[in-house]
Amino acid sequence: MKRFPLAHATHPQWRMAAALVLAQLRAQLALPAAGACPTLALLYITDHYAAEAEAILAHLSAELPEVTDWAGTVGVGVAVTGVEYFDEPALAVMLCDIPADQYRVYSGVAPLGLGFEAQTALVHADGRTPDLAELIHEMAARTDSGYLFGGLAASRGETVQFAQGGDGYIRGQGRSSGVFHGGLSGVAFGAGVAIVSRVTQGALPIAGSHRVTEAERNVVYQLDGEPALQVLLRELKVSLDEPESALAAVRATLAGLVQPEDAARDAAAGGIRRTGNFGSDVRVRHIIGLDPQRGGVALADMVEEGMQLAFCQRNVQAARADLMRICAEIREELEPEELPLTSATAPSALEPEPAAGVRQIAGAIYVSCSGRGGPHFGAPSAELQIVRHALGDVPLIGYFAGGEIARHHVYGYTGVLTVFLAE
Repeated sequence: MKRFPLAHATHPQWRMAAALVLAQLRAQLALPAAGACPTLALLYITDHYAAEAEAILAHLSAELPEVTDWAGTVGVGVAVTGVEYFDEPALAVMLCDIPADQYRVYSGVAPLGLGFEAQTALVHADGRTPDLAELIHEMAARTDSGYLFGGLAASRGETVQFAQGGDGYIRGQGRSSGVFHGGLSGVAFGAGVAIVSRVTQGALPIAGSHRVTEAERNVVYQLDGEPALQVLLRELKVSLDEPESALAAVRATLAGLVQPEDAARDAAAGGIRRTGNFGSDVRVRHIIGLDPQRGGVALADMVEEGMQLAFCQRNVQAARADLMRICAEIREELEPEELPLTSATAPSALEPEPAAGVRQIAGAIYVSCSGRGGPHFGAPSAELQIVRHALGDVPLIGYFAGGEIARHHVYGYTGVLTVFLAE
């Protein structure tokens, strides 16, 4: 695989943004080292363009006839190499140089069939889909690795997904525009596509983790045998005798949950790290209510006895440190000892020959929470600049989502960074 061509633009009129994107892609495809045009494209748009999704896909696919397969979705922001487009009309396209026999675009009218052995899959989902958690578990079970990556669409208008495959659709399902509402869609990848993927958390535990010893549906009643509300108030150092200050503290607090099987499999990665950060198995959820009579704490998720729970708060320093951590882990996967500085910082047009033993990144996908980005990291595009500084000027595309997907979990306040390794 060669480096993936990437283009992005912002303009009040989507046709002008599309023209800028097409000009960038054609310029990159015309370079001597570009090779043939890839057949798979990822397309992400901000919600300003959501109502024009069908027209955008039809225009781009007509202008790039060699690209037979399209996948993507809408976000409140679009992420590209070193830059984020937040709350403005924008679109981005990345052409993925992946052999046609190593991927399949799937959707509700073209589900992942028995004729393709998926190692992993990129997932775009509508958060309003009934039984979404079960659908994601089922999708993960269809892959050999059990690992999914991606996120939920995020839009203040229409929620759309792009999924157009060159193999067509199920017979009898009718003709599709390639734009879908609801359900799951995305791209499944075969064993010949090498990826490295990591989850970065954006919350910092207040204290240690606790075992859920009594719960009913989404309400936690006991932690380590104590009333859950009592534990929460003690860790926040507040009292219901002063309700205004107590409620203000609770509103600023979240809860990190770990499934019993995840905690049992790898307590270090699934719980709180020695550095005080969450591991990748922790799912952060809102506190949505209190039950003073029974000492319960209600969460925005179902809770089971045996889960691990830690109360936490969003923290900029922890988010920056954890993002740098996962980038460092990815670099270690590329080169076990040390990645040469020139490989990490060279502009794409002046890319040097890779050092012996160093695997190169062909492209990357980054799905971040809509509550992160510049507003959370302190400056416009600060989050994407951290990734660029750590990984170099690699082609990166993604969006700001309503929930992030990794393995078979839906996360919140996280980022999921996945890189494709060149052959």
